Amino acid sequence: IITLSDLECDYINARSCCSKLNKWVVPEVIGHAVVTVLMLISMHWFIFLLNLPVATWNIYRYIMVPSGNMGVFDPTEIHNRGQLKSHMKEAMIKLGFHLLCFFMYLYSMILALIND
Repeated sequence: IITLSDLECDYINARSCCSKLNKWVVPEVIGHAVVTVLMLISMHWFIFLLNLPVATWNIYRYIMVPSGNMGVFDPTEIHNRGQLKSHMKEAMIKLGFHLLCFFMYLYSMILALIND
């Protein structure tokens, strides 16, 4: 969010912004997929179903990068067609989702510790 905000205010150029953001796309996809699979294996159905759409969206977004682009975030296209605003909106939604998940995981951990 901060990097996209810096790009919006012209504090950094599009190429450095996109290179910073693209280096975190693959770890995000892998991390979210691993967490989703672990929830499936441990039979936490509600959390699995909550994580499945976000993991699917991350994988879809990574797979559907057009050939010739630098990555999910492309410096030649980020200012076109309102992509900067859509990337900002997506980042805010993901922030809210991860904040919700953090508190759900924390509650589940405390509940498991109390019950043992």
